Amino acid sequence: MSDIKDKKPLKLRPVEQHTTAAWANIEKIKEVSNVAIPSEIEVGNAKEWVDTNQK
Repeated sequence: MSDIKDKKPLKLRPVEQHTTAAWANIEKIKEVSNVAIPSEIEVGNAKEWVDTNQK
């Protein structure tokens, strides 16, 4: 049982890449919830990307 506690978790490389995400260009942040609001341009870019990459 002590062997399980001594092992460090593996650090895995993330699958997704967030550099082109809509929230990467944050226009403002909501005060209470701290939710990032992207600019309209970024939302449009994200929608266009989703529309062209549908299976």
